[in-house]
Amino acid sequence: MTAAGRQPREGLSIGAVLAQLRNDFPGVTISKIRFLESEGLVRPARTPSGYRQFTTADVERLRFVLTAQRDHYLPLKVIKEQLDAMDRGAAPGHERESDPELRPARRLVPLDARDTGVGVPAPTADDFAGETSARLSVEQLLAEAEIDEAQLAELVQYGLIRPGAGGFYDADAVTIAKTVTAMGAFGIEPRHLRALRVSADREVGLLEQVVAPVYRHRDEGARERGDELVRELAALSVTLHTLLVKTGIRGLTHG
Repeated sequence: MTAAGRQPREGLSIGAVLAQLRNDFPGVTISKIRFLESEGLVRPARTPSGYRQFTTADVERLRFVLTAQRDHYLPLKVIKEQLDAMDRGAAPGHERESDPELRPARRLVPLDARDTGVGVPAPTADDFAGETSARLSVEQLLAEAEIDEAQLAELVQYGLIRPGAGGFYDADAVTIAKTVTAMGAFGIEPRHLRALRVSADREVGLLEQVVAPVYRHRDEGARERGDELVRELAALSVTLHTLLVKTGIRGLTHG
């Protein structure tokens, strides 16, 4: 993981690195790689003319960072601490497991259909930025979520699902509907979840206050920086939410 012994003239260009990462991380861009470099997560050598030259170790380092973001919601600060520990010779993930503050946020929704009976997929870090391309009609939503019109009306009434432009729904609406259905098996109804919708809206408003000024900048990299900031803040938010619920549940079970 260290830069020792690298040979700049035999390194990879940033375009070649992007080509290697794209299959596993379709959302990665050259701007994203430059951003990770600016944050100190990767340190490619430079040619005398200033071009970046990445080694195989640099590519693996980037792969580690992108995987940690996508699969574990980890913020860059924590990922950098892990990489620094690995540079010092610690085994991958050693500090993360020994220090509760460095542990990744656990998935909030089980991946396995056997865990909920409805097969609700867990979100990934990539879900925090950008828009979904799916445009589902009411009929498609009802079929995919396996709910009826009365159930959908209730979800809309309490703000848990919101139709987009033209009355269409996105893929997240299916996941929300399935999650609420799974919770219904425990006696939790949509009306009980209204507080979660209100809390989420307030949280989005808080993040917007931080991110909006970045998006308003007119320079070329403003959009990329804004997207990355959203991703980082969302990862921290998920981690905080998970820990707050975890500590609350601990109080119930050990009270």
